[in-house]
Amino acid sequence: MPLQDHYPAIDDRTFDDLVAEAKTRIPRYTPEWTDHNDNDVGIAFIELFAWLAEMQIYRMAQVPKLNYLKFLELIGIELTPAIASTGRLSFALTAGTTADHVIVPARTQVTPDDTDDAGRPIVFETDRALIALKAQLAVLQAYDGVGYRDFTTSNDDTLATLTPFGSRAAKGDAMLLGFDGPIPPVDFALTVWVEDDTGGNGAAPGRACVDPAALVPAADLSWEYFSQSREWRPLDLLQDTTGALTRSGEVQLKGPAASDMLASSLGNTTEDRYWVRARIASATYERPPAILALRTNTVAVTQAETIEFETVGASDGIVAQTLTLRRTPVLAGTLALELDEGGGFEPWEERPDLIGSGPDDPHYVLNRSTGTIQFGDGVHGRIPVANPRNTSNVRARTYRVGGGGKGNLGPNTLKSLRRGVTGIDGDAVTNPFPTGAGQDEETLDEARDRAALALRSRDRAVTAEDFEYLATTAGNVARAKTLPLSHPEFPGIDVPGVVTVIVVPDVDTAQNPKPTPSDATLANVCACLNARRLVTTELYVRAPTYQEVAIDATLVVSDEADLAEVKNTALATLSAYFDPLVGGEDGTLDSPGSGWPFGGDIFYSLVFRRLLLAGVKRIESLMIRLDGTEYPPCSDVALSPGALLCNGPHAIEVRYELG
Repeated sequence: MPLQDHYPAIDDRTFDDLVAEAKTRIPRYTPEWTDHNDNDVGIAFIELFAWLAEMQIYRMAQVPKLNYLKFLELIGIELTPAIASTGRLSFALTAGTTADHVIVPARTQVTPDDTDDAGRPIVFETDRALIALKAQLAVLQAYDGVGYRDFTTSNDDTLATLTPFGSRAAKGDAMLLGFDGPIPPVDFALTVWVEDDTGGNGAAPGRACVDPAALVPAADLSWEYFSQSREWRPLDLLQDTTGALTRSGEVQLKGPAASDMLASSLGNTTEDRYWVRARIASATYERPPAILALRTNTVAVTQAETIEFETVGASDGIVAQTLTLRRTPVLAGTLALELDEGGGFEPWEERPDLIGSGPDDPHYVLNRSTGTIQFGDGVHGRIPVANPRNTSNVRARTYRVGGGGKGNLGPNTLKSLRRGVTGIDGDAVTNPFPTGAGQDEETLDEARDRAALALRSRDRAVTAEDFEYLATTAGNVARAKTLPLSHPEFPGIDVPGVVTVIVVPDVDTAQNPKPTPSDATLANVCACLNARRLVTTELYVRAPTYQEVAIDATLVVSDEADLAEVKNTALATLSAYFDPLVGGEDGTLDSPGSGWPFGGDIFYSLVFRRLLLAGVKRIESLMIRLDGTEYPPCSDVALSPGALLCNGPHAIEVRYELG
């Protein structure tokens, strides 16, 4: 099939359509023009321009792929390279290890058991070195000023929510962490997953879109350890990216002298443990922090492989020379390129383009999708000097490759170390929560659709449509919905200057009927929108709220119909209709829709019509249940503002006509 047949016509109007449209505008703009016959000079001009326009429309409809790419380049639109998935990985020391800690090097690689479609491993690397403690977290308790509550079991269960400071989170309340051994005097981190950021049950208030470094913590926490003198002594806090346990991140601490920690039984535990606590020195929490899990020995990982000291080629002194890396796609900002022009290898700087580069500036442009490196022409950017003594004087000191939706994995799937680390138990490596934010390289069709929206938004988030479009460009986001004047913590009240954006990730709803964005996806959307919002806009990004719909119906079918086939078709039709990603009135069982509308009501008559399938004579009864509540027959059902539907257990009874 010719390439142009893949693209819809730019304009489907014919010569006759254009002439007729022009004639209808004559009375409006020039009422004094009354002669509309073909012998009129004006009509002749209309027909001439209509003929020219029809030819131009035809020619534009034949635009090949290369022209589309060039048109997109003219307006600054390029195909977005693949985006790498991110997550967090937990390690444990090998049983019997005598050392009190083990260092896991940066760029340690781990893979899931499955491979990608081409049979290649999906590789993740640690973003930094990790100091893994031999002492394991054995107890987590909350002290609310009155008594202790044990949350150890809830902490082990990543689906359960716990309140680390109790239900008040007031001054003096504390979270106590009991370890099965003393903590050595090294830097260590506590990794926290907060319900708001990981999505939780979908009803989380949301993530405030501001620079985390600029946020004022809602509380002042004092980190302490229980010492040999049977008193609490302060621990050195190095960094807290959790905002006093209000968002996912890390608390980095400096361990005390191991000999100064005292094993004791505190709170509800009867066993001796070595204790660290976070005590609230002062607090302004609007609501108590709620977390899903707290882990030690955990580090951020990225779906990537690091390539070091790759010989790229040799400079030959020609204008705008290009060289190509061996591996792609290249992750943004990871290429360290060096050239030897006779005085040893020196670093060159990557730029998005060379327009602002001078003739002596050591700059280059990288196409991350193809791995092509382009140097200057002597006017915009320097021409690398040819080095006859070194035929491989261009090298990549390091760069990272990876990315794609294949890296969006479920929890507890990353568990195979590609190379063993001394002292680390290779069978105890895991990711407690899913990895996310990975996205495949943008297709030409997607870039073409994005171009129109980009021209309209001008890369600024002002209108509701701007927020929604920009949110879908920030990562693995299939749908987005803007709620103006909606503050997550004040539902039902219009708050001036506030915008909440609901994001739905692109996942398989057959496996995950309630698509919930990961912490990484929410962070990416926040970073994207925060850079483009108005200064006066208070912005929140949150996961969708889901309401479960279930249909109970009895279908009477014709005698020649197959009962099982009609029932299966009815169940599949309902599941597709209410699907949050591909459902809605514009979808069918064979053709996906745009997803159930946010806050869209369920109309009884439309559900009734969906069940009038082939072979169905009549619908004897039909009842709609929403979140377990039954609604009377023939009643429409209203959803909460911004809510989406997810499929519950539909009950379809199919029978033949009695008698």
